[in-house]
Amino acid sequence: MKIDPVVQLKCGIKHDPWGKQGKKSLAANLWAQTPGSSRISDDETYSEMWMGTYPTVPARLLSSGETLELYLRRNPDLVGKRVKEKFGAGLPFLPKVLSFDKALPLQVHPDKRLAEQLNLKDPESFADPNHKPEIAVALSEFELFAGFKPLDDIKALMQIKPLDQFVPAHATFDDELLRQICKILLQLPPETVSETVTQLLTLPTSSYGEKHAYIPGLLDRLSKQYSESDNGALVAVLLTNFMTLHPGEAVCVPADSIHAYLCGDILECMARSDNVLATGFCPRPTRNNVELFARALSFTPHNPAKATLGQRQSSRGEMGRTVEYAPPFSEFNVLATSLGAGEEEKHKPVEGPSIVVVTKGSGEMVVSGEEKLNMHEGSVFFVGEGVALEFLSQSGMEVYRPYAE
Repeated sequence: MKIDPVVQLKCGIKHDPWGKQGKKSLAANLWAQTPGSSRISDDETYSEMWMGTYPTVPARLLSSGETLELYLRRNPDLVGKRVKEKFGAGLPFLPKVLSFDKALPLQVHPDKRLAEQLNLKDPESFADPNHKPEIAVALSEFELFAGFKPLDDIKALMQIKPLDQFVPAHATFDDELLRQICKILLQLPPETVSETVTQLLTLPTSSYGEKHAYIPGLLDRLSKQYSESDNGALVAVLLTNFMTLHPGEAVCVPADSIHAYLCGDILECMARSDNVLATGFCPRPTRNNVELFARALSFTPHNPAKATLGQRQSSRGEMGRTVEYAPPFSEFNVLATSLGAGEEEKHKPVEGPSIVVVTKGSGEMVVSGEEKLNMHEGSVFFVGEGVALEFLSQSGMEVYRPYAE
């Protein structure tokens, strides 16, 4: 029986409360374009479209309904020898489209060693032993918190009353002191958090300095989204980098790096894991242990410039219309191809598996110079190892392609 190296996928959708409502959600609009998807409801939130093999929300072959995971298990050669030897059978990455207009939980993803320990100890809460470094590429204007501010900035902010009371005596203002401050703020009782936020909102904007004049507005905004007693607001707004990215710009979040996404639509890609430690912007009963969260924290990146991930012209694209996002971990890179009306691009074969998703426009994909497949906004395909692709569009099209090699 002939094994098809390129198959169209039907993806799953999630409905987290922080997702965008109805047709405002890009994730919903992309998901709904696949044949067989239900209509978008204006009364429902749509947060994440998953395009991989993770069992929580698995992608399936559109033609048969079989999960992509099972298809690759039956046809392991589609992954390619190099990827199989490096990561085992299946996709080593998990791509998603996220849409949100409310802060996601303040979180870190455990590194590999901690993930293995947590998975052994509590497999119900930590379902896999893998780490979860990730990147996020903005598909619309994207607001987020990522990594810690520079230590000098945090030191200056924590000298403001009433924040100075939360700084323990320490010889130097270093990362270990920052870990302690983070833990103290996350463990404050609700009434102290609420009182502190109220006091901070009464201060003149000049108290924060020009660089951090956004702090009162963000504290007020987050307090309205959740409550004035949510510890996450103090940690995110005071200690972490607040950033706004434009379409095509990207952020890189290593394992154990603190982050919370705030508003936007993004293409997110991560190592194949769903492990999260969260301590803010979520109901108190669902929060993870603060001691564990603080112990897991890394301090990379430590300024906004190092949190961003640049793009480079990709040698994969033969016609010069493809850029590449290459994070400093090995599970995946992401190609982005942008075509204007009447333009085309050719991708050289990749020595591993990939996922192709159209985020805007329409066109055709030519597989190995022979088979032509129609593509439109929301089309998602799995592509096996060693397949040459050509993209053509009469009206313009944007294509993202996470791949492993």
